[in-house]
Amino acid sequence: MSTEDRSGLLRVSGIDKRFGACRVLTDVSFSIRPGEILGLIGPNGAGKTTLLECVIGLLSMDRGELSWQDRPLAAAARKKVLWYQPDNCAPFAWQRVGATLSFFRQVHQQPDARLWELIDRLELTPVLNKPFSTLSKGYGRRVLLALALLSAQPFLLLDEPFDGFDPRQVLMVAGLLRRERSSRGMLLSIHQLGEAEKICDRFLLLDEGKKLACGSMEALRIQAGCEQSASLEEIFLALT
Repeated sequence: MSTEDRSGLLRVSGIDKRFGACRVLTDVSFSIRPGEILGLIGPNGAGKTTLLECVIGLLSMDRGELSWQDRPLAAAARKKVLWYQPDNCAPFAWQRVGATLSFFRQVHQQPDARLWELIDRLELTPVLNKPFSTLSKGYGRRVLLALALLSAQPFLLLDEPFDGFDPRQVLMVAGLLRRERSSRGMLLSIHQLGEAEKICDRFLLLDEGKKLACGSMEALRIQAGCEQSASLEEIFLALT
C-alpha cells in the first residue's frame, strides 16, 4: 500500500469480493482525505458499484478492512459516518417531494434554512408538490442529491450523481458539491469523465475489479506517461 493510501479520513485496505467463481474486486485499497472529493472511475462492469456497496456494508467483503480517522470501522458502525446514495433509487415514490424532503430534514435534525437553501440551489421549487415517481430523471437526481446533503453523516458515497443532467445542471451541481466538501468527504462514482475532471480532487481508476491508479490529474499523467494536457480519458486508456 502506498503512503497516500495509509492516511486519510476514510481508509479502505485490501478489499476482495467474489460472486461464486467470479472475482469482481481484487485487493482494492485507497484513502480519502478530509475535505476531498475522490472520483471513482471505470467502465461498466469495472466493479464501481460493488466497491461502494462493500464499503457501506450492503455487501460482505471476502477480505478487507476499513478505518475512519485511523480507527477500525466495523460494518455495524458505518451508518453513523457514511451515507450511500445508490443509482436509480426511488424513496417514497408516491409521496410529494416537499413532504419527503421535510421528513429527511427532521430525521437528520437539520434546520429549516438548510432545507430551503438546498431547494433553492437545486431549483426544486417547481416539483415540491409532485410525487417523486412522476419526476423527470434530472429532477429525480436533484431530489436524491438534496436527500444526501440533508444527511448528518460526514461522508457521502454517491453512485452516478451527474447522470441525466444537462451541461448547465452539471455545473450547478458540481459547484454545490465543491462548496460542501469543506465539511465532509465524498466518493463519487462517475462515468462522465469530463464532469469528473471538473469536480474531483483525485481519482481512483478501476478496471476489471483492480485498481489501476489513484491520484491527482498531475500524478496520473506522470504515472501513465502522458503529456500535461492529457485528459482523464487519455490517461485511463494509457494505463489500460
